[in-house]
Parts: sequence; C-alpha cells; structure tokens
Amino acid sequence: MRVLFINPKYKSFVSSLFLVFLLSSSTWVASASLQESFLQCLNENSQFSVPYSTFCAPNNATFNTLLQSSAQNLRYLEASVPKPLFIFTPLLDSNVQAAVICSKQLKIHLRVRSGGHDYEGLSYVSQIESPFIILDLAKLRSVKVDIDSNSAWVQAGATIGEVYYRIAEKSKVHGFPAGLCTSLGVGGHITGGAYGSMMRKYGLGADNVVDARIVDANGRILDREAMGEDLFWAIRGGGGGSFGIILWWKLNLVPVPSIVTVFTVAKTLEQDATKILYKWQQVADKLDEDLFIRVIINVAANTDKKGQKTVSTAYNAQFLGNANRLLKIMGESFPELGLTRKDCIETSWIKSVLYIAGYPSGTPPEVLLQGKSTFKNFFKAKSDFVRDPIPETGLEGLWKRLYEEESPLMIWNPYGGMMAKISETQIPFPHRRGVLYKIQYLTTWQKEEGNEDRHLQWIKKLYNYMAPYVSQLPREAYVNYRDLDLGINEKNSNTSYIEAIGWGTRYFRQNFGRLLRVKTKVDPDNFFRHEQSIPPIPTSESLRFGSSERGFD
Repeated sequence: MRVLFINPKYKSFVSSLFLVFLLSSSTWVASASLQESFLQCLNENSQFSVPYSTFCAPNNATFNTLLQSSAQNLRYLEASVPKPLFIFTPLLDSNVQAAVICSKQLKIHLRVRSGGHDYEGLSYVSQIESPFIILDLAKLRSVKVDIDSNSAWVQAGATIGEVYYRIAEKSKVHGFPAGLCTSLGVGGHITGGAYGSMMRKYGLGADNVVDARIVDANGRILDREAMGEDLFWAIRGGGGGSFGIILWWKLNLVPVPSIVTVFTVAKTLEQDATKILYKWQQVADKLDEDLFIRVIINVAANTDKKGQKTVSTAYNAQFLGNANRLLKIMGESFPELGLTRKDCIETSWIKSVLYIAGYPSGTPPEVLLQGKSTFKNFFKAKSDFVRDPIPETGLEGLWKRLYEEESPLMIWNPYGGMMAKISETQIPFPHRRGVLYKIQYLTTWQKEEGNEDRHLQWIKKLYNYMAPYVSQLPREAYVNYRDLDLGINEKNSNTSYIEAIGWGTRYFRQNFGRLLRVKTKVDPDNFFRHEQSIPPIPTSESLRFGSSERGFD
C-alpha cells in the first residue's frame, strides 16, 4: 500500500484546494440535479417533450458562447459576475409556460432574455439572488406580416431588424416606428417604449401595439382580452421583467413613402458647433413631423490643429420624403446647419434603417437577419430629458467635461410631433408634451485599461454637472437605459419598496402608482423580479396607494 506524504507547510494549501474542489463539484452536481428536475417538470407540463439540447450548463463547451451571444455590455460577462445554473432555450410557447410553472415549483429564480441589450445586464445576470437560470427566447423569432390588415404578429425573440426586413419584404410602403439599433430583441425593446426615427410621426413602438400574448405568474398564456386592459397597459412601456413573459406582440404597421431621405452633417467647435446646437435645441421638437434629426456628440481629432482634439456634433437625420421638400423645410426652419443637396441621400425606407443604424453604404438589407449585436463593449450609460434649451455657457462647460474622458459619447434625440400629442398616461411611458429632447450619456473602455472606476466616476460627475439643465422633480430617465445608480430593488422588502419610489418616479412619473397597483394584482408574490422590477405594494401600504387613480399625488 502506497502512502502519500504531504509536507506539513503545504497541508493548509492542499486542504483549501481540496475544499474548493469539493464545493465546485457539489455545486456542479446540484446544478445537474436541478437541471434534471427542471427537465422532468417541463416534460410533465408541456404538450410535447422538451429536447435535452435546449439546456446549456456551465460545463458545456458552448455555454460561454450562448451566454455572450446577445449580451451587449461586457461588464456583465466578467468571470467575477454571477452565472446562471443553466440556460434554457425554449422552442415553443408552451415551453415558456411550463418554465414558469416549474421555476415556481422548484423555487428557482428566473431571468428572461429576448435580446440582451439591457444596459445593466438584468436579463442574464442576477446580483441579488442565487441560484438563478436564464430563459433565452432566441429561438422564438417568427415574424408574420399581414399587409392587408396593416399588422404583424412578432415573437419576442426576433430582433427589430428582422421585423423591419420582413415588413419591407412584403411592402415598400409599410414600416414600423421602433428602435434605431436593429439588433434589439423585440420582447424587451417594446416593454420599455421603443423609440426610433419615426416617433415624431407615429409615436413609439409601444404606442403601435394592438395585442399581445404573455405568460403570467400563474403560467397562463393570455392575450389582450384575457389579460385585461390594466395589464395590457402596463406591459407597453412599464419595463421588462415585472409582469410576465412576452411571447408575441401584434404590431400596427404604418405607411412610409417610397422615397426617404437621410443625411449626416458634422460640425466641430471651430465650425460654430455651440451656436448651431443651441439653435437645434430651439427648433428640433418643432420641425415637420416627417423629419427626425438627432445629434451625436463625441471628441474627435482636430484636423486643423494636429495632436489636439475637438468636440464634434454630427446631425444624423431621416426624412419621410424627397430631398427637395427636405431642403425647403431646412431652409425655413434650420438654415444654420447649412444643409445642401449633396448632403442628402434619397433611398428606400428599409435602406434608411440601415443608414441610421450605422451600416456602411451598400450593405444589403439581409444583414438585418443576422440578429446579433455589433456593439459589444465595456460601458456605462445614463439618460436625461430636457425641457428647456441649455444655454451656450452650459454647453461650453459640457465640452470641458467631455475633454476629460477618452471615449465620451452623447446622443440627443428630438421629441415633439406625435410624441407631444399622445397623453403621458396613455401607456406607462410618460415623457411626452414639453420634452424637447432626450440625452443618452455613454462612456466606453477596454478591459486592458483596468481603470473601470475612473470611467464610472467620470460619467457620474458629468451627470451631476447636467442637473441644473434637465428635467427636475423628478429628474426623468428612460427605463430602457436601465441605470442601477438610481436605486436597487432587492427582492420584496419594505425598504426596497420605498427605494423603488425613487427610480420608479424617474422612469414613469405619475404612472408609477398605477404600475404598482397592476403588479400587486397580477403578481402579488413578486415571481417576476430583478434589481429594478416593479414591486408589489406591501400590505401596510395598500390602503395608502390602492385607491388613488394617479398613485402619487
């Protein structure tokens, strides 16, 4: 018999290593056991047997590829970030229904991913609850377009780019007013509102949803009639992950002209960028509803002074019409930009989608069927809504702060038009009349830099600087640009409920009260939850908020 001798000075290390091995092994065994139990439960509650291939655990060679497939923010794929026990990729609506039932029975926390673009990784990471699993809707991506009825039934796992392509495939004069980034998953995108380049003409994507199918907290599949108008109201702009799992949206298609014009005109500080941007603030929300001009602001190399940098403001636009009419409108309303005929590109609606999304000239529309995000980076984002023009002195202070960061980015999206005509209580998305434009702040960096905290501190300081110039009481924010700096809702405690009022009123203003009541009615046990999900009203608060139509007076 051979005896293994261990040097006493290494005994502690070996013991620790053995303990780690045991713990990791036991975790893997528990995960495998839970996966088997989940699969068995699924088969008991599904119409058809569920293939084992729809599961992917961390010991699977394809796990990291699947986890990363649609994730946009690389911060939430780091090794130190919690990982799911497994990823389940359903093939049928009934699989999703069974997954809810089984998650409840086995007491497994569930995260649901349709596109993975959520800025804080909430659809594929849980930092408040473990263990958890991911329900990935990537294989539920059917798009059924019916031109005769001006509608389309779209599964939640499809990207908005796929939706655009399938509409254009059937008609050159139909479209849908939703996201500018074409790899957005339809399920989560529309739950937050879904703004895009046609919102000044037709409103948000969520404004143009006429029916839906969801799985509720009891595992039932409900359409608009079955779920009732309160829940149907809540899922169109109330944020994802709070009320149920979207299976399908029924979209109302909108008319688009056969000729659409796009342009991008850049102005640097040396080209009077500050004065032109100040004028844009005064006219952007009042321009013809067919015209959408956003401003993309960053720091670029100064071509006039080598080795120095300057602020660049790029006016990126889509116009629902021909170049001649566009030039007439611009000459009357915004001549300061100096738009010329050679700046204008006349094209089809579907190719204007590619242009606004940033694809190179000549890219075929079929690229929209790839469905994967082309933007993957380490980043942090925040948002604001502006109701009064920022004075030139305020802009000059902003430029100074942009120079302090390596890769700063701001995107200013104009409102007005139809956005000002729709009531702010029509759906949960409240940022309507009086909003001139929305700001998105971004900072990106490379992993190799190893100075994430510096970038996070920079964007917080920039956000603080902008406080006097943006909406107040509340300082509004866009729910699809999730920002955990605004507060975290941890599980279902009274403390988190009070904290949720802070971020809830920023995202939803007075609509937050109604969202609380809907949540309390349809999911009182808070089955659908994440760091910023709508919480049910604690029993002690029910009388206070239960009778108010507005929720918060």
